[in-house]
Amino acid sequence: MKSITPGGLAQRLDNGATPFLLDVREPDELVDDGCIAGSVNIPMDEVEDRLGEIPTDREIVVYCHLGARSAYITKKLNALGYDRAVNLTGGHDAWRLYSTEAT
Repeated sequence: MKSITPGGLAQRLDNGATPFLLDVREPDELVDDGCIAGSVNIPMDEVEDRLGEIPTDREIVVYCHLGARSAYITKKLNALGYDRAVNLTGGHDAWRLYSTEAT
């Protein structure tokens, strides 16, 4: 399974990349913690039923709170032929920490 660090994602976004940002957390987690701008929320348990909403023609960055659920979904997507799906190392928590430190 491939992964990307928060810094690596930030650099790609700053350079104009447009990955599909897949947030697999539950909706109540978004209310408490927010999300990465431009993300699409499909809770982990709904991903297989909503594959039609996930593009096959670009990179997919999957994330959750800490990275465990998104790692599971990334592996599942890879097994289903989504070769460009990668896991955000450390999840949204690591993204927030990186974003705070970078500013």
